[in-house]
Amino acid sequence: MRVRTLAAVLLAGGLALTACGKEGTGTTDTGAPAGVFEVAKDVKVDGSPTFEKIKSRGTLTIGVKEDQPGLGFKDPTTNKYTGFDIDMAKLIAAQLGFDPETKITFKTIQSAAREQAIINGDVDYYVGTYSITAARKEKVSFAGPYYVAGQDLLVKKDNSDITGPDSIKSKKVCSVTGSTPAKQLREKKLVEPDSNVVELQSYSLCVTKLLDGEVDAVSTDDAILKGYAAAEPEKLKVVGKTFSTEKYGIGLPKDDKALRDKVNEILEKSLSDGKWDQIYKNTLGKSGSEGKHPTLEKY
Repeated sequence: MRVRTLAAVLLAGGLALTACGKEGTGTTDTGAPAGVFEVAKDVKVDGSPTFEKIKSRGTLTIGVKEDQPGLGFKDPTTNKYTGFDIDMAKLIAAQLGFDPETKITFKTIQSAAREQAIINGDVDYYVGTYSITAARKEKVSFAGPYYVAGQDLLVKKDNSDITGPDSIKSKKVCSVTGSTPAKQLREKKLVEPDSNVVELQSYSLCVTKLLDGEVDAVSTDDAILKGYAAAEPEKLKVVGKTFSTEKYGIGLPKDDKALRDKVNEILEKSLSDGKWDQIYKNTLGKSGSEGKHPTLEKY
């Protein structure tokens, strides 16, 4: 799907209307091999208040993104979700004992509202390019990381001025409101004046601004940018080398150590039994980029 079309359908679907989120169905369509999402039986997570609420309710509510091709994308015409993050969310759900096709409600949460959504209990866990940071760990906890990315730059195909982070000082660079990449651009003084950092509610909106010539580059994790470049290879390209390390974690309620340990156990198993590799191959792997196993950390 072309980027302009992508942005248009997302706006038509109301992606940018609120910061509190938007619910969707649990329908997914990734073509993952049979058995990847096999539902575990008689799962117990002793001492987890979150898991007890989930079991009592009988369904899971998972926070996700819906505007990131290859990672977390919702087709507004079919309500089907696809991408690496979506499949990782499904894998965790299945290993917690919930059928990912019938017992999941996905809820879109914008970047700036993720911590509050977890704190409020609006979602049971969050899987959506959610970088693990010290500031966030003061409010929520993380399992993982399940993926390690790096911040990079997306520019027009014919752009020769921007070759990496050292060449964007006076350029207009777009990122998402409340995101780690936007914070990095300011804190590292990669872009000056400060007003040249343009913050919008989604990366699809940033890419539209780039194609229209209103900004010079879009900056976020390379995994996200590769998805957009793949959608418009004749118009867009990713340049330079990554200039950060972004560890994507599963966002969880802060004091629920039991659930965090269980999710870490699920992630660790997926790396050893090949399910992580199968999920990567069917999503981000289609970009041609190699999938590197993350090293789990006990947060």
